[in-house]
Amino acid sequence: MTTPSKNFFAYIRVSTLKQGAQGSSLQEQRAAIEAYAQRNGISIVEWFEERVTAAKRGRSVFARMLKSLERGGAHGIIIHKIDRSARNLRDWADLADLIDRGAEIHFAHDDVDLRSRGGRLSADIQAVVAADFIRNLREETRKGFYGRLKQGFYPLRAPIGYLDQGRAQAKTIDPIRGPLVRQAFELYATGEYPFHRLRDELRQRGLRGRHGNIVSLNGLTTLLNNPFYMGLIRIRKTGEVFEGAHPPLVTKALFDRVQGVLRGHRIGVPYRHDFPYRRLIRCSGCGLSLIGERQKDRYTYYRCHTIGCPGACLIEAAIDEEVCRRLELLSFDPEEFRDIRDLVDAHTSGLINERAERETSARLLIANCDDRLSRLTDALIDGLIDKETFDVRNAAILVEKRGYLERLDNIASTPCLADRIREKLELANTAYLAFENGNPAEKRDLLVALTSNFLGSGKTPALTLKSPFQEYWNLRDSHRCDPCRDDPRTRARQIFEIFAAVTAQEMAAPMPGTTSNGLRKLAA
Repeated sequence: MTTPSKNFFAYIRVSTLKQGAQGSSLQEQRAAIEAYAQRNGISIVEWFEERVTAAKRGRSVFARMLKSLERGGAHGIIIHKIDRSARNLRDWADLADLIDRGAEIHFAHDDVDLRSRGGRLSADIQAVVAADFIRNLREETRKGFYGRLKQGFYPLRAPIGYLDQGRAQAKTIDPIRGPLVRQAFELYATGEYPFHRLRDELRQRGLRGRHGNIVSLNGLTTLLNNPFYMGLIRIRKTGEVFEGAHPPLVTKALFDRVQGVLRGHRIGVPYRHDFPYRRLIRCSGCGLSLIGERQKDRYTYYRCHTIGCPGACLIEAAIDEEVCRRLELLSFDPEEFRDIRDLVDAHTSGLINERAERETSARLLIANCDDRLSRLTDALIDGLIDKETFDVRNAAILVEKRGYLERLDNIASTPCLADRIREKLELANTAYLAFENGNPAEKRDLLVALTSNFLGSGKTPALTLKSPFQEYWNLRDSHRCDPCRDDPRTRARQIFEIFAAVTAQEMAAPMPGTTSNGLRKLAA
């Protein structure tokens, strides 16, 4: 029994801060140690309290206590139980080394005499059992973690823009911060918002982190690189990717555009003046964009600044005149427009099964992805591929499947061929009036939607429209100087065929995919 003249340290511990905040376990340990010290006539000179797990090394309070004991600060230590002292064999070995050097270690709950061979053996067995308990707990936790991931549930805290719903529940979109996160993707995808400008813009719009603080530059980088927002779960530590059950906040196409900007495929150039035709007109000589200049606070010119290039110098009034000349010819006569719409309505009757065929095609592509995922898993189990190769290919197929799922979800809301033809006809018919009456931003958006090539040569602008508007303009221009003697219905059919052919070709274009380099970086 320890003599009253000997001084001891007392050590109490809980595994988490939450347990420490509740305080019940720490109070019970303290009471048990005080009762043990009183029964055995031990004087406690200092208490060491810690709120951290003992499964790993690195407990700062525990290490400080051992160093103080080695320097002679006390004769020994009183601990509530063996598993309160160590749940890993390295820390237990440190305690055993102190015992071998004469330090006294007492356990208030476990009645073991560490000075005897049998007591040391009993304590060693209990320490091994505690370490094995932690290993088993870690393995079971890992099983549960990956079980949730395979079900599509993210078992960690929801990223910004989503809300936690509890265990085994998919994250839901935050009604306040979710739309702001989507705007962050949309703004950055334009290529005109570097990180500092994007951060300031989002701060003005009200985006804040979990604790109400401003999202940092590193936080923005993490946010824009996280495929969670398009419906996939990526574990950054291992590079594994899983299909999520949560609703995506952005589309795969938007996420891919953002990744392109992040990889430097499109770098926005900051501008000081908001010229209507900025970066829309290129020099016919060197191919670079003309730069807007304001002279005498009244006139705006667009010039080529390339050394050695003959260059172009266009006045904004001349550009406006050329654009109006082009757009005015796109308007329809009321009778002609009515005939074209009748042809579109008649064509719609032959497209009843179009949407069903598109849905079937998308489902077949999704089933093909599922089959490839199954065969990929079999190849990993059979040892035909290694884990690293599996992760890269698995991520690529999941990203591809996400695109097909979005295609399937959008089929119901996506306009059919007839609806798209109507949209293009309406845009052509209203383009001139919209440009004449619109503000600078609306005029610019209209030109982006209608033009494919805008060149400047000398003082003359040359404008080429996108298909089918350019083909329609050519048709109208060919009859402008020569009285048209065709039947109005014949002209209407010609115009309809132009718009229908181009629109059908656009809808039949394959869905853009993610590059192999992008997929590898996603899985990295």
